[in-house]
Amino acid sequence: MTTVLIALTGAEKWTMKDGSTLPAGFWAEELIEPYRILSAAGIGIVLATPGGVSAPLQEYSLDESMTGSAGRTAELRTELAGLADRLAHPQPFAGVDPDTIDAVFVPGGTGPMEDLYDDPDLGRILGALQARTAPVATVCHGTVGLLSARSEDGWIFAGYRMTGYTDEEESQGGPGDAAPFTLESRLRAEGADFAAGTPWSEFTVTDRNLISGQNPGSAAAVARRLVTVLGR
Repeated sequence: MTTVLIALTGAEKWTMKDGSTLPAGFWAEELIEPYRILSAAGIGIVLATPGGVSAPLQEYSLDESMTGSAGRTAELRTELAGLADRLAHPQPFAGVDPDTIDAVFVPGGTGPMEDLYDDPDLGRILGALQARTAPVATVCHGTVGLLSARSEDGWIFAGYRMTGYTDEEESQGGPGDAAPFTLESRLRAEGADFAAGTPWSEFTVTDRNLISGQNPGSAAAVARRLVTVLGR
């Protein structure tokens, strides 16, 4: 069976420059929509986090101001309830054999800004997939997880065209200058060819084996593209 590893954050907090913290976790829509699409295509899914800790939900992602309606919030809550046991007991990245998976998908939420950008076990997995040009997909803040993948020659995704949560979106909907770094600026500094669409609109980029989406509204499109690339 074709299998995708969904690499989730284990961080409940995002630490600011001054040491204060903000609630973090994974973004509901960025997990649920891809999970639905991949499952419907007959693709097996493995959930994993750093150390195998439970994957925390970023509660704000269920606020009606984010979902658009009470009905959509209720729908997402129902889907999350169905995954509750898997989210509470994910595999640890350290225990994932890259030879058993065909692709990686990294959802966002602000949690990855705390723990995935430098996680060595995630970096090992991404490096192994990159060595065989297997598909890697990310969305929103999840794109920061790519920074974990390094070799003796540097960041292995340097020069790739990619997208993620933009500085403009961060200034409108995030902590702004209080954050230790922003996704777009950090990726550009590391050598990414960063592309941005209109704020809050669906926007995806595919460069070689890398598929990335800008924001929560791009998650489904990234997942559909991943299904196509996997030949399902």
